[in-house]
Amino acid sequence: MSPKDNSSGIFHSWPFGKKNYLLFFIGVSTIILGYIVMYLGSAHSFLSVVLAPIILVLGYCVIIPASIMIE
Repeated sequence: MSPKDNSSGIFHSWPFGKKNYLLFFIGVSTIILGYIVMYLGSAHSFLSVVLAPIILVLGYCVIIPASIMIE
């Protein structure tokens, strides 16, 4: 049996589409941006204390779960 004949494989009914992958990429990019802002914010306390955690929470708790839940 060739791999093409296996229609009951895991990727046959994979629920993720293009929109899910795009949101996941945006979420990962947001998380990376949050860590960069935190690193660069060592000279500016507002960036590292207030802005970076907000960006990270947005990436981890909003965008990544949205990418999983949206159909």
